[in-house]
Amino acid sequence: MQFLNGITLLLVYQLVGEITVRLLGLPIPGPVLGMVMLFVTLMIRGKAPESVDQASTALLSHLSLLFVPAGVGMMAHFGRIADEWVPITLALLLSTVITMVATALIMQVTTRWFAKPLPEKEGGDE
Repeated sequence: MQFLNGITLLLVYQLVGEITVRLLGLPIPGPVLGMVMLFVTLMIRGKAPESVDQASTALLSHLSLLFVPAGVGMMAHFGRIADEWVPITLALLLSTVITMVATALIMQVTTRWFAKPLPEKEGGDE
């Protein structure tokens, strides 16, 4: 029963995110907004409920099954991918580099933001 409660809670957050995005006309996917709402809720609570923990663990243990539709889609459109492999490859490489650079810059900024200064030692270094 815990698993069912956890899945229901995850889907409710996804639904609330989807409804909010559609009502407000936001340019982000509804499930992403729902995930942000869930994250904020969990941060406020300080821990995940047992039901959400159990459901998320079960979903993550079967994560590889979620890639099956993407693989089927690639096989179904193999001809188009073969025809347009150069722009696809360039887009993948460029987006990967941009993501890595953005992640590194964000990490540097947040590290400086959250880092505590080291206490200075009294006396000299010997």
